[in-house]
Amino acid sequence: MASLFFYTWGEDKIVLVMLFSTVMDFGCGQIIDRGWRKLGLGLSVFVNLSLLGIFKYFNFAFENFHTLLDFFEIAGPVYHSVPQIALPIGISFYTFQTLSYSIDVYRGNVKASRNFIEFGAYVTMFPQLVAGPIVRYSTIQAQLKSRTITVDGFSVGVRRFVTGLAKKMLIANSCAQVVDMVFEFSPTEVSTGWAWIGILAYSLQIYFDFSGYSDMAIGLGRMLGFNFLENFNYPYVAKSVQDFWRRWHISLSTWFRDYLYISLGGNRSGNTRTYVNLVVVFAVTGLWHGASWNFVFWGLFHGTFLIFERAGGGLLLKKLPGIVRHIYVLLMVVVGWVFFRADNLEIALGYLNTMFSYNSGYIPANEYLGFFNDNRLVLTAGLAGCFFAMPSYNFIQRRVSVYVGSTTAKALEYGALLLLFILTLTFVAADSYNPFIYFRF
Repeated sequence: MASLFFYTWGEDKIVLVMLFSTVMDFGCGQIIDRGWRKLGLGLSVFVNLSLLGIFKYFNFAFENFHTLLDFFEIAGPVYHSVPQIALPIGISFYTFQTLSYSIDVYRGNVKASRNFIEFGAYVTMFPQLVAGPIVRYSTIQAQLKSRTITVDGFSVGVRRFVTGLAKKMLIANSCAQVVDMVFEFSPTEVSTGWAWIGILAYSLQIYFDFSGYSDMAIGLGRMLGFNFLENFNYPYVAKSVQDFWRRWHISLSTWFRDYLYISLGGNRSGNTRTYVNLVVVFAVTGLWHGASWNFVFWGLFHGTFLIFERAGGGLLLKKLPGIVRHIYVLLMVVVGWVFFRADNLEIALGYLNTMFSYNSGYIPANEYLGFFNDNRLVLTAGLAGCFFAMPSYNFIQRRVSVYVGSTTAKALEYGALLLLFILTLTFVAADSYNPFIYFRF
């Protein structure tokens, strides 16, 4: 009931879409369990993909259809009268959750739920409803029935929540100010140096924005006695694209691996089929993130490098020094983020041209220098982002424990988290600038 109240407060009547999805997939689980396996699975796939198609991709499909009609000069005024369909918050997350449930029941990995309240709590659970991570029914099936809430577990949850909130408010939001300022101008108006600063700031923003929300969800879950799986594992320290996707948005990458890649045949039918499967998976991965060709291109861009590594490039990379491999991954990821952030492919390609060919830009440098002088917190947040994008926190914990002892180190950690929480609350209260990258997904 709390989860439904939370969602309805923000979405009003659109909560009916989520309730419809929940009821349908609960029923599909019963159908599969009663022996009509293909019927139940087919109905679940049809309903979930239809919901995504209507609410997330209808406008995108219609715009492309309209463009095609314009190309053949057969467009008419009727094509401009189709209403825009609102995107329900979190629809990509909860449809994938319920779809994974139906597939797992079909495969025999889990038993179909007989308790609608428990299943409804699984789908609508407010800690991770809006921005993930994508939680599988098998992960928390037992916890839905019985879980233990302890002081230690609650304490871990609080610490994790405070850390995630600080990531979002202090680092991601601060970096976003630079990103939005740079991307406000056309690529030809931005100098090469500031183009690089803008996209590097975006690389920090998107990581700390999304990993921060994942930390908050995991922390809230622990407070309530639920153990959600990790969603990020320092992806920017990866030394291959494969390694990056083992560390980035883990719940989504493993979802596509287990439910799409393996269903397509995985790597069981030779190299050519494996490469085709990878192209399909990463095209869909890109499209999942947003109804835009930019996202599709971003997905294919990553898929191309994965194919390169599988086709022998990975063996060549292993012969190179670790720092070279690390630079290779970071360069690939940062270039990919241009397509993720730019409004369209034309702007993305223009931005890349500015990055890799010298452009003095039309914007006076002192405007940016003045910005940083007036907003030193932004520069501090960027440096902190670079530091904490690595496993620095764990390193500091270990070193402090060695010098002052575990008890004192724990007290210092609690004190630091309390100060961090107070600082973060001042930003929450005073700052109306609060962009949410994954809100649209």
